[in-house]
Amino acid sequence: MAEPLGVGLVGCGTVGTGVARLLLEQPDRLARRAGRPLDLCRVAVRHPEKPREVALPPGVVTADPAAVIADPRVDVVVELIGGTTVARRVVLDALAAGKHVVTANKALLAEAGGEVFEAARAAGRTVCFEAAVAGGVPIIRALGESLAANQVTAIQGILNGTSNFILTSMAERGMSYPAALAEAQRLGYAEADPTLDVDGSDAAHKLAVLAQIAFGVSARPEQIERRGIDTLDAQDIRFAGELGYTIKLLAEAWTGESTTGGREVALHVAPVLLRRTDLLAQVRGAFNAISVHGDVVGETLYQGPGAGMMPTASSVVADLIDLAVGRAQATFAAARLWSREGKGFVVEPVERVRSRFYLRLTVADRPGVLADITRILADEGISISSVVQHEAGEGATEPVPLVILTHTAETGRFRAALRKMATLSAVSAPPVSYAMGD
Repeated sequence: MAEPLGVGLVGCGTVGTGVARLLLEQPDRLARRAGRPLDLCRVAVRHPEKPREVALPPGVVTADPAAVIADPRVDVVVELIGGTTVARRVVLDALAAGKHVVTANKALLAEAGGEVFEAARAAGRTVCFEAAVAGGVPIIRALGESLAANQVTAIQGILNGTSNFILTSMAERGMSYPAALAEAQRLGYAEADPTLDVDGSDAAHKLAVLAQIAFGVSARPEQIERRGIDTLDAQDIRFAGELGYTIKLLAEAWTGESTTGGREVALHVAPVLLRRTDLLAQVRGAFNAISVHGDVVGETLYQGPGAGMMPTASSVVADLIDLAVGRAQATFAAARLWSREGKGFVVEPVERVRSRFYLRLTVADRPGVLADITRILADEGISISSVVQHEAGEGATEPVPLVILTHTAETGRFRAALRKMATLSAVSAPPVSYAMGD
C-alpha cells in the first residue's frame, strides 16, 4: 500500500471530534477507499487538558496550531476552528508550508476566498471545502463535478437547519418564535447566541460559496441582501398556512440578462412563501435542501442533515479521501475558483428580480381603504391575485389585517408601492411582505 496521508487537525470541537473518530475507528475502510492509510498525526486544541469524546493517541495533542503545520508527517491541515481571524492565519500558513487544506469554514471562504485560493495556487496546493455548505449534503461536488455539463440558472436552498427547525415548530406546532428558539437551543440546534443563524448571515455565507462555484462571482456577504426569521410574525405563518403555503428561509440565486446583454445573477436570503406541494416546503426540522436548476438537466434536489458531528465529519473525511486519491488536486486545478477569470456573470440588484408577493397590511376597517391600496399597486403596474380579510365584528374600531397576494411583478416596483402604502393614514403599521416561490 502507498505511503500514508498525514492529517493534522486544528480544532477538535463537535466536527473535529467526529473527524478524529472516523479516522481512528475506521482506518481499514478509509484506507481501502483512499488507496492508502489516513494517519491522524497531530491535533491542535485550545485546552489540551480538557476531556474529549474521542480517545486521541498519546503525543498527538498540542495547544499550538503552528506545531501541526510544522510537523513533517502532516500532508494536509484540516481547519475546524471557524471564524475569520485565527482560521485565516492557520490556512494561509499551512498553504505556505506546503500543506493541502480541508476546511468547513464558509465564513472564511465567503470573506477571503480570493486570498486563500490565490495562496493555494501559488503554493501548488489544494483547498477542499465540501463541509462548508450543508454539512453532510454533497452539494459542492454536485455543482463542481456532477453538473459540470450545465450552466446553472437558479439555486434555491434551505441552508440553515436552525432556522428551518424554528419555522417547522412554528408552522406545525403553533409555537411562538421565542419558544421555538428556546427548544432549538435545548436540543443543540441553536447556539446560545443564535444571531448568525436567525438573521440570515450563515445562509448568506453559504450562498456566497455556492455562487462562486456556479457562477464564478466573488460576492462578499455584505453584497447579498439578507433578511432573517428573527422578525417573522406568527400571524404571517398562520395566514400563509390558510392560503396553502409554508414559509421557509431560502438562499436564492437567479440568473438573467442585463440591459446591456451581459449575464447577471441576483443573490438574496429571505423568508419565502412556498406552496405546500413544493419539494423544499416539505423539508422539515433541522435538515438542509438545495434545488439546483441546470440548463441541460433541469431541476435536481439535494437533501440531508446540514450540520452535526458525523454528517459534517463525513464530508471532511470525503475530502481527505479525494486528496489521498488525487481527485481533489485535478479538480482544484481545473475549476480555477476565486480566480480573476470568472464565468462572465456579475451581481445584479435584487430590485430587478420578478416574483409574486405576499403583502399584509394593518388597516382601518372603513370604506375606500382597499381602493387606495389597489390604486397604488396599479400605478406600479402590479395586479392582484387575491385579497383576504377576516371579517371584523359589527361596530369594531380596531385595525384589521388585510392580506393581498399579487401576480408576478418586479421587486423594485413592488417596494416602491410599499413605500407609498406606508404613508396612507388608514395603514397603522409598516407593511409586511414576502416573496412567493411560484
